[in-house]
Amino acid sequence: MRRLAGFIVRFRVLVLVAGLIGFVLAGAFGGGVASSLSNGGFEDPGAESATAAEVLETEFGVRDPAVVMIVTAADGVIDGPAATEAGLALTAELAAEDGVASASSYWTLGSPPSLRSLDGSRALVFAAVDGDQSEVLARSGEIAEHFRGDHGAVSVEVGGEGPLFAEVQETIESDLLRAELIAFPVTAVLLVIIFGSLVAASLPLLIGGFAIVGTFLILQVLTGFTEVSVFALNLTTALGLGLAIDYSLFIVSRYREELAAGHDPHTAVQRTVQTAGRTVLFSAGTVAVSLSAMLVFDLAFLRSFGYAGIAVVAMAALGAVVLLPAALAVLGPRVDKLRVRTVRSRTDGEGIWHRIATTVMRRPLPIATAAVILLVVLGSPFLRAELGNSDDRVLPASADARAAGDLLRSEFDAFEASPVTVVTTDGPVAPDEVAAYAASLSTLDGVARVDAATGSYAGGALVVEPTPGSARFVAEGGTYLSVVPSVLPTSPAGEALVGDIREAGAPFDVLVTGGAADLVDTKASLLGSLPAAIGIIGLATFVLLFMMFGSIVVPAKAIVLNLLSLSATFGALVWIFQDGNLSGLLGFTPTGTLEITMPILMFAIAFGLSMDYEVFLLSRIKEEYDATGDNEVSVARGLERTGRIVTAAAVLIAVVFVAFATSHVSFMKMFGVGMTLAVLVDAFIVRATLVPAFMRLAGAANWWAPRWMRTLYDRFGIREHVDLDPIGPSPKIDPVPQEA
Repeated sequence: MRRLAGFIVRFRVLVLVAGLIGFVLAGAFGGGVASSLSNGGFEDPGAESATAAEVLETEFGVRDPAVVMIVTAADGVIDGPAATEAGLALTAELAAEDGVASASSYWTLGSPPSLRSLDGSRALVFAAVDGDQSEVLARSGEIAEHFRGDHGAVSVEVGGEGPLFAEVQETIESDLLRAELIAFPVTAVLLVIIFGSLVAASLPLLIGGFAIVGTFLILQVLTGFTEVSVFALNLTTALGLGLAIDYSLFIVSRYREELAAGHDPHTAVQRTVQTAGRTVLFSAGTVAVSLSAMLVFDLAFLRSFGYAGIAVVAMAALGAVVLLPAALAVLGPRVDKLRVRTVRSRTDGEGIWHRIATTVMRRPLPIATAAVILLVVLGSPFLRAELGNSDDRVLPASADARAAGDLLRSEFDAFEASPVTVVTTDGPVAPDEVAAYAASLSTLDGVARVDAATGSYAGGALVVEPTPGSARFVAEGGTYLSVVPSVLPTSPAGEALVGDIREAGAPFDVLVTGGAADLVDTKASLLGSLPAAIGIIGLATFVLLFMMFGSIVVPAKAIVLNLLSLSATFGALVWIFQDGNLSGLLGFTPTGTLEITMPILMFAIAFGLSMDYEVFLLSRIKEEYDATGDNEVSVARGLERTGRIVTAAAVLIAVVFVAFATSHVSFMKMFGVGMTLAVLVDAFIVRATLVPAFMRLAGAANWWAPRWMRTLYDRFGIREHVDLDPIGPSPKIDPVPQEA
């Protein structure tokens, strides 16, 4: 760090020019990254359901319907001649659309009752769309816009997976723009209040812009090698701005301390880089490690957040440790120009955070006990968490895809658009075996009907003889059966149905796919990779903190407290979003489940941010402990020096996250609410009470490690050491009164 600090100060103008050139180039080549990103990535490509879907498409030319049209007769009689003629014409027009692999409807499939609404006024039309998941979603949205509305004797509403996620993406994009319009002005005002001057307040925004645009370029490059989800842009914006604020606040605050201690600007910059800069790098390492755990999952959606998170953390750290000190070296005391308020300098023993620390350490056991009980009570609802996939109810009731989904649930007695498909894998199958197997499946709980080459079955009996359309179930490679569920596919009952089908004992080898099977396989994939992800986060965090502090007590305590804090956040999410409490206030529809990927994603991000604040606090406590050898004094002084910084950073990043809570998509709302709670609980409960309480109780043991580990730390650990390069005197700059 000494050489880096000397280089930054010596070549400060060159560093800033290089940063500006890099920013311009990143904007030019990465600014259009959104068009290169994927709308899909929600499936495990190695899962049984994905393999079955590939066989289904390759051998039979069949795909699950991406588009579902609900056709309503103007005269209320869907079987009337006018509605029938219009329905057949609509089906033919849909089949002729570019990108539509196949289209079928109530009228072309022989008018089965399950494709007609209970009151006889509506019927269904289906379309399968060619392309990968991203292409299907994009084309489905276009088809929905084209066909939605009046068509003479009938009117059309459009839903299904394709239009749903196309509308979700469009809604999120507009929500993100609104969130930015909310977060940036509010953040700018708070930055001015916290930093005290317009010049100082502008620095985090500039570093945030550098981090975000630089990450766009990195993601653009990655799209040439792997699938990257468009939703990673949301994390890039939020985390880029949030970390830039965190790191800039820490760097500028330390720089002001060094100036107030009497150092000239260039010396102050060097000392800042070697102390606060080192802490920022370690902090960034803990956040990056947490987000790198996303890379172990098989879903491209989650891996994309790992790519974006690591990139934006690296860019924010680069900006804060290199570009920001160069800017401070150029500005000198002028960093406090355009002052809007003056913050009184404090000495040790003053300030609210010193008083909080000493109060907690006078009664550490009762305060720690009360805080732990509070967090455990808040976290207890998570013990009954139900994880599931999103459906159209993530959108408000006014959304087109949501309106179509509500009609399907309320007016039709089966889920025709989401069949569970069973595909044979061992060649041609005798018709009598197919018939017996189909009849057996039709007796399972949650099955409305089974369609096969030998006809349609319900309750163990043949109810519809085979028709010419039944030939679609047979190909050279074998046959497939379509199991129409009577239960919601994305519910626990839908998952149970998939399990029953897979355990039903087919007389031939089969694979199972469909929406419900996707959910089962996705959940299994995520939960199977989760222990490895948690292990990576825990082990790497422990090692990083040990190499920084030379203690095994400090990292162990930090990990336990972080888990306790996050459990409280997840318990609140179950109470709010799964149970539906506050649904009226927040404006969402509870479904009884949490979107399966959100808790995993939030765990990685929130754990990283919690360690971010932990490193800020512990590094200052350790610095004071090394200087005084007094545990209580070092904790009080460390919290005094960093308490305002940590809470200010938490409030600022909470503003960024709470803007996401204004989204009209419920899982984005959950992300915003959850991350806001996680950050605030960590900063105001864990850092303010539990950390000083446990450090007081542990005493000198805080910095203990076994002898062999201590030897390892003495040889390889990274210690804070200020050693200045001779760079000559700072330029003559008119002094400006400094803030603490």
